Amino acid sequence: MKIIDWYILKRYLVTFLFTLLILIPIAIAIDVSEKIDNFLEHTNLGLEEILNDYYKNFIIYYANTFMPLALFIAVILFTSKLSNNTEIIAITNAKVSFTRFLYPYFIGATLVTIISLGMNHFVVPNSSKVRRGFEKKYINNARQKNDLKFISDFSLQLTDSTYIYIRNYNIETNAGYNFTSETYDGLELKSKLSSDNLRYNSKDSTFSLTNWRKRLIYKDRDSIFSGNKIDTVFNFTPRDLIYKSALSQEMPSDELIRFIDLSKKRGVKNLNAYLVELHKRTSLPIASYILTIIAVALAFRKRRGGTGVNLAIGIGIMFLYVFFMKIGEVLGSVAGVNSFLYVWIPNIMFGIISVYLYWNARK
Repeated sequence: MKIIDWYILKRYLVTFLFTLLILIPIAIAIDVSEKIDNFLEHTNLGLEEILNDYYKNFIIYYANTFMPLALFIAVILFTSKLSNNTEIIAITNAKVSFTRFLYPYFIGATLVTIISLGMNHFVVPNSSKVRRGFEKKYINNARQKNDLKFISDFSLQLTDSTYIYIRNYNIETNAGYNFTSETYDGLELKSKLSSDNLRYNSKDSTFSLTNWRKRLIYKDRDSIFSGNKIDTVFNFTPRDLIYKSALSQEMPSDELIRFIDLSKKRGVKNLNAYLVELHKRTSLPIASYILTIIAVALAFRKRRGGTGVNLAIGIGIMFLYVFFMKIGEVLGSVAGVNSFLYVWIPNIMFGIISVYLYWNARK
């Protein structure tokens, strides 16, 4: 690398970190103002627990979330400054092409992308688990806690022939009621096990059924058995009942992939909310390259109005990117659609824009 490359790379990373360090305190200040009442309600909640369990993980989550925005703004800011100081004119007069000029930018984008990929796939999910646990305990109101606590009208296909249904289940007590397990041979019902109450025993991974009834169906007759209590084993755990997209945000990618594979084998129909989360963890870091090209192409030439005009255009583009990203996530979560395509649509769209701006800047 030449001196000019080190100079640009250093400015790239320093401005990026500076922008990120500006955005994070703003996010913390807003969050503190919203949640200060929740903190004060709990007399047993100390400052150390707030900082350690909540705000440390809050910073990890939002630092990762703000990375593309901070990178985009940073590139526009310092490239506009290079342009306004006529440093770019000196570089182009030295017969340095626009493609060669992008070299240190791409090194910086690669560093940011690698860090973001590691955080997205492994660090942030583990961090989110601790942060959400704190929120459930101290911040969520009674209605939110109940929504997280109870699972209602849940059905699941355990194997090709076995299905279960639970009317209501309490995640905290590991108990539920109105449980049914049905086994089929093709379209014919072969057996049905039901109980008024169900309880999971975490020690030996068994389920206790009370007031149970079992019906075995044969060609010419049925056999019915019943009892007060029976312990049995099923191919699921209470964790499988929490079919919510929030759960996917707390799983490292290797665990999330295993969960998706297992759910597919069990016949869960709509896993797109989980697939969207998995694909997003890669698509957002890769956007660093696209946003870097757009930012450099916008700020490469000196404009009337200087940095302010470039920054306004850049923020507008960033707003559109976030807007399309959110739309892609919502549409990608709908059953029956290609979640991968919808998650990557913003990158495809803005990738085309970046190619156009790149060729235009080369001229």
